[in-house]
Amino acid sequence: MTPSSPSLSSPDITDRLEEAAAPALSFRQVYDTHFAFVWRAVANRGVAPAALDDVVQEVFLVVHRKLADFQGRSSVRTWLSGISRRVVSDHVKKRGNRPVAHEALEDHPLESGENPGRALERRAAAELVDALLAKLPDAQREVFLLYELEQLTTREIAELTGANENTVQTRLKAARLAFQQALARHRAASARREA
Repeated sequence: MTPSSPSLSSPDITDRLEEAAAPALSFRQVYDTHFAFVWRAVANRGVAPAALDDVVQEVFLVVHRKLADFQGRSSVRTWLSGISRRVVSDHVKKRGNRPVAHEALEDHPLESGENPGRALERRAAAELVDALLAKLPDAQREVFLLYELEQLTTREIAELTGANENTVQTRLKAARLAFQQALARHRAASARREA
């Protein structure tokens, strides 16, 4: 190879090879594949139930506008998480919008054919998880939710949050420990009340 000829590892050639290999994403593909992920990402950031539809719609409006610019430097889920994060942040900053810890029990209708006793247990468990997560510092809660619920890797979370991957791992470890300790305290308190 001559000094003036580009190598296969040069950024210019690598970028062109990646662009040629990556199939173009359609908005419909992204929407159909990742709608539930975006919904959870928005709901887990404390958006009031009454505003969820609007905020999710705003996320997908941004996705529609920016999809042509998506270069695949991160996974689609990481990219969507970043957009969701910014849209929710903008929503919360608007006058009158405040993040909510969890919604009231009666806001959950029964699913068809669901046993009311089982539905009550499921809702109580969800409220407990919400309450325990609400006690975590924001940075730990965010990492915990992205890793445990959304199953992003620590590398993807670091990319999304702008934190070092070691910092993400430390936050995740601390969040897991705090969550487990809070759950153990809750169970011990419940056992004392029942005794």
